[in-house]
Amino acid sequence: MSRLVLVNGKIYINRGVFAEAVFAENDRIRAVGKNQEILKMAGEAEIIDLQGKTVIPGLNDSHMHLLNVGMGFAQAKIIGVTSISELIDRVRGFMKEHPEEAKNGILSKGWNQDFFTDEKRMPTRDDLDRISTEIPIVLKRVCGHVASANSKVIELLGLDETMVHVDGGTIETDEKGRPNGIFTENAVALAADRIPRYTLEDNKRLFLRAADYALAHGVTSVQSNDVGNGQLPMDDVFRLLHEVYDAGLCKLRYRHQVCVHSVEEFKSYVENGEFKTGVYDNPQMLALGPVKLFKDGSLGGRTATMRKGYRDDPENYGVEARSNEEMETICRMADQAGIQVVTHVIGDKAIEDVLGNYEHVLHDGKNPLRHTLIHCQITDRPMLERIAKDDVLVAYQPIFLDYDMHVVTSRCGEALSSTSYAFKTAKELGIHVSYGTDSPVEDLNPFPNLYSAVTRKDKDGYPEKGFYPEECVDVSDAIDAYTAGSAYNEFCESFKGRIKPGYLADMVVLDRDIFTCDPMEIRDILPEMTIVGGTVVYKKQ
Repeated sequence: MSRLVLVNGKIYINRGVFAEAVFAENDRIRAVGKNQEILKMAGEAEIIDLQGKTVIPGLNDSHMHLLNVGMGFAQAKIIGVTSISELIDRVRGFMKEHPEEAKNGILSKGWNQDFFTDEKRMPTRDDLDRISTEIPIVLKRVCGHVASANSKVIELLGLDETMVHVDGGTIETDEKGRPNGIFTENAVALAADRIPRYTLEDNKRLFLRAADYALAHGVTSVQSNDVGNGQLPMDDVFRLLHEVYDAGLCKLRYRHQVCVHSVEEFKSYVENGEFKTGVYDNPQMLALGPVKLFKDGSLGGRTATMRKGYRDDPENYGVEARSNEEMETICRMADQAGIQVVTHVIGDKAIEDVLGNYEHVLHDGKNPLRHTLIHCQITDRPMLERIAKDDVLVAYQPIFLDYDMHVVTSRCGEALSSTSYAFKTAKELGIHVSYGTDSPVEDLNPFPNLYSAVTRKDKDGYPEKGFYPEECVDVSDAIDAYTAGSAYNEFCESFKGRIKPGYLADMVVLDRDIFTCDPMEIRDILPEMTIVGGTVVYKKQ
């Protein structure tokens, strides 16, 4: 039996309510209260003096890609490059420093043409050929919905001017009609598949490294889409996770979001695959969650589907990754099987269409399977009211504002921008809101994410009063979305996401008081200690 007592702290219970001490026994919180009353229960418990430090519940990222985070540790670092030349130099440098990892091909992610200071265009095959024409190279845009590939990839795919069609995606061509190396949406996986895979043991090692990184940043639970994201065969990812958790190798709580690419694939997993045969003996550590779908692309890549054409590209309405008919079929199949559906939607047209799909499987106007909109960025007030009426959940990524605030007005206009990323309005309307990072699209460190929700400023503190500051939330709402809100997504709100008796003893000790510090400091907060199930799993050195 394990016992842990934290005393002399500022322990967040709920809005405006704090305790001095908490007692955890085995994996549950048994009591919270004053120092003396908790110490009387301690017995032979380990006692940690917090010396006034603030404690919040363990943070729960409601949508991300943990295995991809791990893979990123073995990839060229191209996030933040400011030109195509810098992109090329970084990948060349990676090849020189890591010849074994690079010898068979390179797959990396993170460039953003809007940050380029020379030509604000997407890299092409000609650009990547300056790195190498001998090995396949695929460099994904930061959103993951666009990728650039070199001529070797195009050669391996056997593409020519007559073979450029992909359902739910595009293979772009140049003025001569030849593939130019730019792939979008469903075509991205086609290019990425040309890069040789890591071994199962390699992927385990990288996965555990990512999990340790999460725990070191106060994330104790993730709802992660690693199955079906194109990096590994689906069955291999299920096997990897089962082996890791069955062996007790990982202390991070994990819930699958399973991406499927067709009606037939989903049907096979419902009738004969993991949704039918998967065994999850300890679902508090490893759980099988929803089916994850894509409806559209990204705002930055102008592939999010819009009701009106992009303001800076009027003939472009985005790229529909899955038809309404296919969405409808999968939603009905999921409803019959009792499976939650979560869908990537960014543009207002995508949100509108998926709401329609969800509405067809509501039960007496209720949403018992807690179908969810992931991202849900471009909205107007009637759409938000419709989401609230349908009791559809929203999984937001406030950190997206760091970049998007600089492009959304040019893409969508001021009126629509003012009602988008509507964190506070969603809360006021009673929408069940959760927070996540979509890492590795953004770093999985939750504190810059909380900073974005509270301040609506970019990392440089712009704009001074925040981007449409009426949508700023306060610290309590932001933490609640990241803890209790995320627990609601996974049907765990009765025992997870709060520091209360009977709840899982997942807690984070912070290096400063998030409730009273300058909001500009929130992004710099780091954990002193992370606790999962009453066990200290990370301690700052």
